[in-house]
Amino acid sequence: MRGYVHVYTGDGKGKTTAAMGLAIRAAGAGLKVYIAQFVKMGDYSELKALERYKDLITIEQYGLGRFIGTRPSKRDIAIARKGLEIARDVMASGEVNMVILEEANVAVKFGLFPVQALVRLIIEKPEDIELVITGRYAPARVIEVADLVTEMRMVKHYFEKGIQARVGIEM
Repeated sequence: MRGYVHVYTGDGKGKTTAAMGLAIRAAGAGLKVYIAQFVKMGDYSELKALERYKDLITIEQYGLGRFIGTRPSKRDIAIARKGLEIARDVMASGEVNMVILEEANVAVKFGLFPVQALVRLIIEKPEDIELVITGRYAPARVIEVADLVTEMRMVKHYFEKGIQARVGIEM
C-alpha cells in the first residue's frame, strides 16, 4: 500500500487528537506505528491510553517541555535533532507502517531543527510509509511537499474565558 504525507496544522484544537486517532485506527488494522513527540515531556493522557496498544504503537518524547515562551537551550535542540534522526531510522527500518512526528512544525518554528531537515525526511520517506506531521506553524515548504494538509482553525475556544487545560480533554 502506498503511504502519504499528512500535515495537521493551524491554531485550532484537534491536531494531536487527529494524529492519535489515526494511530489507533492503524493499530486496529494491525499496522505498526511510531510516534515521536517533539517539545513535549511528561505523562500526557494519550501516553496512558496508547499504552494499551504497546505491541503496535511506540511513543517516544524528544523534548524537555519547558522552553515555550523562551529560547530553547542547546539541550532542547540536541534532543529534538536526535529524535528526528531516530524517527528517520525507524522510518527506514521497514519495521513500522506509520510514523507520526507530533509537534514537528513547532520544533521547526522554534529552531529545534531546520525546515530542510524535516523536508529531507519527507522526501526520503519510503513509498509504503504513512507519515503524519502535526503542530501549528507548518512551514510553506512542508505544506508544499505534503499530500494532505488539514488546517484546524480556531473559531471559538473556552481558553479565551480563562479555562485551563483539563486532564483527558486537552492533556
